Amino acid sequence: MARRRKRENASGGGHDRWLITYADLITLLLIFFVVMYSMSKVDLDKYDEISDALRSEFNRSHSVLDGGDGITDGVNPPLGADDARLQLEREKRLYRERQFQQMVGQMQAYIEANNLQAQVNAATTTRGVTFTMNDLFLFDLGKAELKPEAKPVLEKLSSLFAEIDATISIEGHTDDLPLATGSIYVDNWGLSGARSLSVLRYFLYDTQLDPQKFVSASYAHTRPVAENTSAENRAKNRRVEIVVLWEEPAS
Repeated sequence: MARRRKRENASGGGHDRWLITYADLITLLLIFFVVMYSMSKVDLDKYDEISDALRSEFNRSHSVLDGGDGITDGVNPPLGADDARLQLEREKRLYRERQFQQMVGQMQAYIEANNLQAQVNAATTTRGVTFTMNDLFLFDLGKAELKPEAKPVLEKLSSLFAEIDATISIEGHTDDLPLATGSIYVDNWGLSGARSLSVLRYFLYDTQLDPQKFVSASYAHTRPVAENTSAENRAKNRRVEIVVLWEEPAS
């Protein structure tokens, strides 16, 4: 008996030894849960600090793409009412600019193709697009009835005007010389006004354009493009200008 007890003690086979292993396991589990708990606690101040730092970094001017404004470049925030209105106005203005450029280019090509450089001019001005035609191309001396040879040019202009939403001002001009005796017009105001209306009526009745697009004006000799000191200069001043207005006229 004594000999068998000695063998059990020598081999370490005591009945309470499993308690040591169990205690070690409990201790390890406790440490594990303490660590997990500590990791799960969020320091809100630290979190805000990190968040601000990241946001600042993303919005720095050093962009991944040249010309960008940071990583968030290209991600447009929602537009407010004023921003949306300004953007719409900008898009409309750019579209209008393209329309005006195309109109000038098409008319200049038409003028060159038909050798009309001496009679008709198309140009962009501060007011819009101006088409200038000298009086003898459109009318006989001192008269306001359109010549047949002028109508193809007006028809070409009509095709351009049909595609654009703008106010078109038709303006008659004369030189400073008084009208010949026997003229049906009292003065240059009457003649320039009649010529403006003659061109206007062609657009309204011959090509059926919308009358709301047009205004008519007569300026007589008050807006010369050259001094009325020679026959050549006076010929420049006798003209009809058709102006596609950039801005709407004041009501």
